[in-house]
Amino acid sequence: MTIATALIYLLAAVLFIFGLRFLSSPRSARRGNWVAAAGMALAVGWTVVLLWPSFTAAGATICAVGFVLGAIIGTVGARMVKMTAMPQMVAMFNGVGGGAAALVAVSELLGLHGARPALQSGFPSVFAIVVGGVSFAGSGIAFAKLQELMTGTPITYPGQQAVNALLGLLILGLCVLVLGVTGAPPVFVALLLLALVFGVAFVLPIGGADMPVVISLLNACTGLAVAASGFVVGNFALVVAGTLVGASGTLLTKLMSDAMGRSLANILFGAFGRPREGVGLAADGDRTVRSGSAEDIATMLAYSRRVIIVPGYGLAVAQAQHVVRELADQLERRGVEVQYAIHPVAGRMPGHMNVLLAEANVPYEQLKEMDEINDEFKQTDVALVVGANDVVNPAARNQPGSPIYGMPILNVDQAQHIVFLKRSMRPGFAGIDNELLYDPKTVMLFGDARESLTKLVAAVKTA
Repeated sequence: MTIATALIYLLAAVLFIFGLRFLSSPRSARRGNWVAAAGMALAVGWTVVLLWPSFTAAGATICAVGFVLGAIIGTVGARMVKMTAMPQMVAMFNGVGGGAAALVAVSELLGLHGARPALQSGFPSVFAIVVGGVSFAGSGIAFAKLQELMTGTPITYPGQQAVNALLGLLILGLCVLVLGVTGAPPVFVALLLLALVFGVAFVLPIGGADMPVVISLLNACTGLAVAASGFVVGNFALVVAGTLVGASGTLLTKLMSDAMGRSLANILFGAFGRPREGVGLAADGDRTVRSGSAEDIATMLAYSRRVIIVPGYGLAVAQAQHVVRELADQLERRGVEVQYAIHPVAGRMPGHMNVLLAEANVPYEQLKEMDEINDEFKQTDVALVVGANDVVNPAARNQPGSPIYGMPILNVDQAQHIVFLKRSMRPGFAGIDNELLYDPKTVMLFGDARESLTKLVAAVKTA
């Protein structure tokens, strides 16, 4: 590696790191994306310059077509995707990255013409094939579950653990065969196929509610596969980029697991997401809820001293972030203190609510994380819950048999009055009832979140 190449790749790595750093805050996240993208453009561009003398006309054409198609698909996809579908897009892009890493390793092994690879190149090749293949197939299943192309409930069958264990042993055996005996194409192609099957088998038993955690874990796996492929082809920038993705994905997975109050093992192997018999599925006929009109709720809000808005997935689905900002503005004109309580796993991905509200130009200082605002609910007149459910469900604190028991929640139940904006009484992702909906101090306003908020804005103006 020349000094120029080392310096350029080092600069790209620095841009990757600063990009990640800027992503830690909604205020600087856009800048972080541009900085990281600049680093990737620099690394890819210089790699093309280095390889250009060895390109044939056909090879150069293929690369050019790949660049154009990738740019078009990435740009159009990013602009057209809804915020509610962002996890699916992340899963898709993540899967493509894992698949690409696996194919790079396959290409390198094909160049050996069946000879046994040296350990220093063979091990990262085998690692990239297995981990990249698992990530590609698993991300595809995660995408299908989130996009509702298949059921989001865990898919299980008798002897599933034994089948998965057998797949794991076969994969391990083929790895040993490639590294110790032969690099014949049928062997590592079979290894890739088994990795794909294992990726499917790994994600099928996990419920749709846990897909964001799975996507984060698979993203970490993709990063490691990319880093391994960087060792295979001797590309320093690829090693650094893959390692950063692997490390950040692992940390994000841990943070999400902690936010849900569950271990990663429980998420991956506990079949969470399937409604459990006898847990929170009581008949509505046994209890009643109190519903109110937009005018009555608007009066309650307008004459409050402090209001905390709790956004959830329903707000994202309705694209109601701009209307909720308008409601907050109207309340603040009347002297009401307004804040937003953000749960770490509200929505379908970490930071989902922060991004939506930042898009509506909600002041960053009003966005409060769970630990920062939970003690303030006791001094709050009205907690306005917009499309959230599980993240405010007291069952996480007081029902040991509940699937969300132990998950940290927002202390909405401690507010003086509670208003829920929901389409219906349908449970959240966990498939369990929320006792808070039946609390005497809770008022329901049924309907689409955006329409309900629009009615509240109009009513507050005349209150």
